Amino acid sequence: MTITFYTNPNSRGRIVRWMLEEIGCPYETVVMDYRPSSESDPWGGAELARPDRADVERQRFFDELNPIGKIPAIVHDGRVISESAAICAYLAESFPEAGLAPTADERADYYRWMFFAAGPVEQAVTNFRAGFTPTTEQAFFLGYGSYDRTVDQLERAVASKTYIAGERFTAADIYVGSHVGWGLGLQTLPGRQAFMDYAQRLMARPAYARAVAKDNQLLTQS
Repeated sequence: MTITFYTNPNSRGRIVRWMLEEIGCPYETVVMDYRPSSESDPWGGAELARPDRADVERQRFFDELNPIGKIPAIVHDGRVISESAAICAYLAESFPEAGLAPTADERADYYRWMFFAAGPVEQAVTNFRAGFTPTTEQAFFLGYGSYDRTVDQLERAVASKTYIAGERFTAADIYVGSHVGWGLGLQTLPGRQAFMDYAQRLMARPAYARAVAKDNQLLTQS
């Protein structure tokens, strides 16, 4: 089996890198560069640079794998998977020997909280960081309602058990834990004790340390 991993160290690709290190399967990394920003191009830096045609692998990404140019994405034995939460769930099922997929008792919380993070948490934190506070009427149409309610619910989730789906680490912790870690680091989540305790448990994992080291090395090379 082969896995090609399309990423950039300044992206949500860090979530998938951690997942790949947890499953322990060899993979190839293709680093996608962001388009440089300039005064005449204010959107630069937020989008991937479309490579020269001579760069066949990167061009294939735009033409065939993800035409909207978003990362991360993986290709596993010819199958394309994008969206970080979907990649984590897919790899957990595809590599059951890693023990990261949920048991029958864990399944409900596993999917509930993974996709709570992918939906309400992602929206609430992104809007909060952008300085957007919805009005009461706008909140009715949003998938999270309000930032405060979403944060409170996330706190209850991480405080209720050792891990997000129970007393065992699963792929859902990689996804939820990444959002918690980033939120604490960027101060888009409040520094509540439940968040800090949860993040510390996850950061102690050897696979997490390996993933961070590999992405940080890419940053020094860029």
